Amino acid sequence: MMQRMLVAVLAALCLAMPALAQTRWVGATAYPESNYHTQNLRQFLADVEKATGGRLTVQLHTNASLLPMPQIKRAVQTGQIQLGEMLLAAYGNEDPLFEVDFIPFLADTWDKAAALMQVTEPLLRARFERQGMTLLYLANWPSQAFVTRNEINRVEDLRGTRFRAQSTTLARLAELVGASPVTVQQAEVAQAFSAGIVNVMITSAQTSVDTSAWDFTRYFYDVGMMYVRNAVLVNTRAFAALDEPTRNAMREAAARAAARGPGLAQESERAMTERLRSQGMLTPAVNPQFVTAMRGLGERMAQEWAQKAGPEGQAALERYRALLR
Repeated sequence: MMQRMLVAVLAALCLAMPALAQTRWVGATAYPESNYHTQNLRQFLADVEKATGGRLTVQLHTNASLLPMPQIKRAVQTGQIQLGEMLLAAYGNEDPLFEVDFIPFLADTWDKAAALMQVTEPLLRARFERQGMTLLYLANWPSQAFVTRNEINRVEDLRGTRFRAQSTTLARLAELVGASPVTVQQAEVAQAFSAGIVNVMITSAQTSVDTSAWDFTRYFYDVGMMYVRNAVLVNTRAFAALDEPTRNAMREAAARAAARGPGLAQESERAMTERLRSQGMLTPAVNPQFVTAMRGLGERMAQEWAQKAGPEGQAALERYRALLR
């Protein structure tokens, strides 16, 4: 009798162990399900769940339904949530390194974007570790464009506009062209345009489709002046609490997500631009004089950034430019 009871207890314990070992996290992103960043994140989480046999699952809240973009980083840092995706430059007021890829024409091709990634990713990892977070992967956005109701042929055409500035760098660019910078989160873009709060923005074809830009703008000028990045982060304490096989599964899945990123961004660039055209938006060629003037502003902003970023930032900028020679 005692032997049968012991076997029954052991069996019950064995059945309970998988449930006890299961970890459930909460994650947040500001982007909708249709956005390729969210789809890449979903694939990453599915890979982790499969590789761990369900030991780790993440309930992901999309489209800023749990937290708006400005609050995601802090929520991960404090452990309010365990995982989040953020636009790096949205936190440029905390650290100039976060906004380096928003400097106009600093990295205006995919090759240059890859070189900037090579130089800055180790620095970003170290920054986040000091803040109690672990960087899983970085992912680029497609080429950035001016989206507006009116034609743009010269820099002067931007003077007096209400310019959506989702980073301190774009706020500075708005000031340099004589526009008024306005902070508007992606989920509020359509309403902001309709209410006249903003009437021009710099964004990707992906975001233009996500926000149905054809309902409130007419022109999409693909200037191609930057390939900005998102960061997917986890709370370091929560990450360290996982067993080693689970941590390794996350690292491997993150590496695959990072590798998928450029291809997804480039496909989005093509497909979403075509979608804008199909909805009646105009995608005219950009006036070369406008591009030249914007490059000049980018050079000025790079100099300003180097002064603000200090010796470490200046050294990173020099290493990046050395890679391009």
